[in-house]
Amino acid sequence: MRTTVGIIGAGPAGLLLARLLHNAGIDSVVLESRDRAYVEQRQRAGILEQGTVDVLRAAGAGGRMDREGLRHDGIELRFTRERHRVDFPALTGGSSVMVYAQTEVCKDLIALQLEEGGPLLFEAEALAVEGAESERPRVRFRHVGREDVLECDYVVGCDGFWGVARRAIPAAHSRVFERTYPFGWLGILADVPPSHDELVYARHDRGFALLSMRSPAVSRLYLQVPEGTDAGSWADEEIWDELERRFETADGWSLERGTITSKSVTPMRSHVHEPMRHGRLFLAGDAAHIVPPTGAKGLNLAVGDVVMFARALVHLEETGSAERLDAYSETCLRRVWQAERFSYDMTTLLHRAPDATPFEDRVQLARLRRIATSRAAETDLAEGYTGFPLD
Repeated sequence: MRTTVGIIGAGPAGLLLARLLHNAGIDSVVLESRDRAYVEQRQRAGILEQGTVDVLRAAGAGGRMDREGLRHDGIELRFTRERHRVDFPALTGGSSVMVYAQTEVCKDLIALQLEEGGPLLFEAEALAVEGAESERPRVRFRHVGREDVLECDYVVGCDGFWGVARRAIPAAHSRVFERTYPFGWLGILADVPPSHDELVYARHDRGFALLSMRSPAVSRLYLQVPEGTDAGSWADEEIWDELERRFETADGWSLERGTITSKSVTPMRSHVHEPMRHGRLFLAGDAAHIVPPTGAKGLNLAVGDVVMFARALVHLEETGSAERLDAYSETCLRRVWQAERFSYDMTTLLHRAPDATPFEDRVQLARLRRIATSRAAETDLAEGYTGFPLD
C-alpha cells in the first residue's frame, strides 16, 4: 500500500487528522488495531475546549455535537462547604467548553471517514515504523491474518503511550519528563440526571471529588482514592455516601443518587516525550504526552497536535517550504507544557496528598480563595480551562 500520510491509531486525533487532510486534498491511510465497536465505545474524555469545538465545526464534523452536546459557560469550585462559580465567557471574551464524549466524537469522524475519506482499516495492528529518517518511511502492520507494508511520505503516530510510534524514536534522541501521583480517580457512570448543570470541582479534607456528566440523563462522577485502589472494593452505597460528604455545601445542596452502570479507577500521571518528531515520524496525542485528567486537557492537546501537523503539511504543499513541519515539535511542545502546567496546578490545587501537612492544607485553601476573590487569578484559570490558542 502507498499513501502520503500513514496514520497509526483511530482515536480522535488520528481520525481528525485524516479528516483535515481529506479536506485539504491530501491522501492518508488510518491503521487501527481494535475493531470499530471497541473504538466507538472506548470511554475517555468528555470536555471539548473552545478551540476543539471550532476545529470540529470547520472540519464538517460538528453537526451532531452542536445538536446533542452540552455547552458549559463555567465550572463551580467547592471548598470548606463554600461555592464559587467561574464564568468563562465573562473572563475570556466569550469562550466556553462543550460536554460531548470522546466516544461520540469518534463515531462522527468514523462515519465521515468511511463515507468520504481514504482507507480506515480496523483490526490492523501496526507492528513497527521503519525508515523514519528516510524519505519513504514504512509501517509494517498485520491485517486479516497477514502482514503488509504501508509506504508513506510521513507517518503520524496517534497510537497512545503503548503504541509502536514512540518506541521507533531512538532512546539516544529522546528525553522523557514525568511525574506519578500517589492517588487515582474512582470514576462512575450512573443513570441519574446530573445534580448540577455545570461541572463541580470539590476540594475536601477527605480528598477531591468531581461532578460531571455525559448527557442530561447520565452522570459521570469521580472520587480521589489511593493509588492502586481496586474499583470493586467500593460498594455502590459507599461511593454515593463519600460523594455526598465531599460535595456538601452550607446552603443545603443535595446530590441525586441513581443506578451505577460502571466504575473504574484511573491512575494519575504527567508524561512528556521530547522531541515529538524524528525524521518523517511525528507523534501526536498520548504517544507524546499525558496529563492528569483534572484539567480536561488530554483530548484537546491531541487535537492541537494534529491541527499543527495538517497546517504545516498544507503550507508545504502550497509554498514548498518545510519550515512549519521542521518546527512541529517545538511549536506543539510550547502548548503542551502550558497544558501540563495547568493540569499540574489544578491537580495540586484540589487533591489532598496522603502526607499533606496542615501548612499545605492552608496554602491550598488560600489558593482557592485567591481565585474566588481575584479577577486576575480567576481569569488565568478560565483561560487555561477553555484552552490555549491553536497557533
